[in-house]
Amino acid sequence: MGMLQGKKALIIGVASKLSIAKGIADAFYREGAEIALTYQNDKLKSRVEGFASEYQSTLTFPCDVASDAEITQLFADIGKHWDGIDILVHSVGFAPGSELDGNYVDVTTREGFRVAHDISSYSFVALAKGARELMRGRNGSLLTLTYLGSERTMTNYNVMGLAKASLEANTRYIAASLGPEGTRANAISAGPIRTLAASGIKSFRKMLSESARQTPLRRNITIEEVGNAAAFLCSDLASGITGEILYVDGGFNISGMAPLDEAEE
Repeated sequence: MGMLQGKKALIIGVASKLSIAKGIADAFYREGAEIALTYQNDKLKSRVEGFASEYQSTLTFPCDVASDAEITQLFADIGKHWDGIDILVHSVGFAPGSELDGNYVDVTTREGFRVAHDISSYSFVALAKGARELMRGRNGSLLTLTYLGSERTMTNYNVMGLAKASLEANTRYIAASLGPEGTRANAISAGPIRTLAASGIKSFRKMLSESARQTPLRRNITIEEVGNAAAFLCSDLASGITGEILYVDGGFNISGMAPLDEAEE
């Protein structure tokens, strides 16, 4: 029996086979969870339906997290199929590409700042609010995805670093608010992975190479490794963990300097 046997999991953000959310969905299904997915627009609908079929699911729903009306409708629709939700995964992040290329002060705009925080951070609490009644009293788990750029400056990550810092604080406040109802909230800070979202960051391939050089494991992590960590955090094995940021980055976050004999002369 898998660690998520009998759990009902809604996953927001499966957009491609390379996405972190896909790695999480794979791990959840392997561990016995029932899966429901969302798609942002009609362009992605058939692709997401194909992913759902891999999990023997027909539960796919439209949801643009920038729309309160669509979030409300999402949970109304899910309520017609499930009597509750045990797990909600928020794997969503966005900033205009022009904000992710160049000197932070030069390229950041009021509108870009607003969009990055709205989509990447506010949407997590909006979804938590929408799912609240379906999750109440089920010892459920909310999970989001963050990155070390929330704590340290990263070339071209710019306003997304601030949005991820907001998301991490958001996680702690959600955990404090919903803990009395039995709902936990945590985040995984994953190392850099070549996803569609990451491709919007200029020089991302160079970032991957440098990360692998400095990481204690001397390699980058995979969506499968993030999925395994997510399965644990959303299982009853992690019932005493909430408001935490779990690093799944090969140890990069502990590194101050790579060994000098590996550095370029």
